[in-house]
Amino acid sequence: MTGAFVVLLDRLPILVSALWWGGISALSFLAVPTLFATLGSPTVAGSAAAKLFSLQCFVGLLLGLILLLLLWRERSQLGGTALSPKQLALLRCAPGTMGLVILAMVLALLQEFGVAQRIVTARASGGDLRLWHTLGSLMVLGQWLCSGVLLWRLSAIDTAKR
Repeated sequence: MTGAFVVLLDRLPILVSALWWGGISALSFLAVPTLFATLGSPTVAGSAAAKLFSLQCFVGLLLGLILLLLLWRERSQLGGTALSPKQLALLRCAPGTMGLVILAMVLALLQEFGVAQRIVTARASGGDLRLWHTLGSLMVLGQWLCSGVLLWRLSAIDTAKR
């Protein structure tokens, strides 16, 4: 493999986690508030926001799967090489890093297939819409925090490699 390709593969987890964190950030803090501010009807804005959050769920699952594969590849490659104490410490925190990916993916699945459906049902039947919106918001916040910490950790690992 050429040097440029190896560098790309080494830094790809950072790019993928940045896309994940940035996508959630843009959707949650820019796109959805803009929908509610510009589309006169909360019902119309809510419907559009729900479609965007659903899309973000599946994008997050895809990015999470890619990250798990990249992290697994990277960890398996480090097994046979001599490691500096700093790299060894970072390798030991790898299960926690993979755990963040898995936790964010589980939150996305729960949001999409649990909470989102309850929001639709609550809106149609007069159920507790506030409760389900709050739970959904907390799950998105959890995904945002997991992907942000993941980005931070992966950036630290990249710095330690140099």
